[in-house]
Amino acid sequence: MELIRAFLRQKQVLSIRRNHAVEHATIHILSQQHPTRAISGYSDMHGFWIIGAIPGEDIRLAVDEAIKRLQGGESRLAYHPNCGTNFVTTGVMAGLAAWLAMLGSGRKMSDKLDRLPTVFIFSTLAVIAAQPLAARVQIHGTTSSDLGEYHLLRIEDVSRGSIQAYRIITTSR
Repeated sequence: MELIRAFLRQKQVLSIRRNHAVEHATIHILSQQHPTRAISGYSDMHGFWIIGAIPGEDIRLAVDEAIKRLQGGESRLAYHPNCGTNFVTTGVMAGLAAWLAMLGSGRKMSDKLDRLPTVFIFSTLAVIAAQPLAARVQIHGTTSSDLGEYHLLRIEDVSRGSIQAYRIITTSR
């Protein structure tokens, strides 16, 4: 467990986790302002992306507010229910449950088909169990609401054609 904690505290990994938290907080804020618009994001070591038909000034204000609110202790903004972390955790657990249910089923197709109800039950239970686990993985693993010395450097409009996107460049220590 300490090895995982040490990995999560590495400078590059911590930068990604912090950017991921600010990305989520920004999406929360933008979603409140533009409830009918589809908004997505992606984080990396140098910042994050926001994709969606949102005016540039709204992006700037939302990023500034997200940073301020996270630094003010609103850590819940770092969690987002539609984060890829939740989907991956759920998929892995459901896949492992299906694999477990098929163990020892033999080589004949009829034996495998006989196991399908067990596969469905195991997979469904895994999806249910994955929800609280996925939230914990996101909160304690893939995001960090403790921003440290976090600064917005610039926002670039990188829209192409009908796809509107922004690159948010940050730095943190």
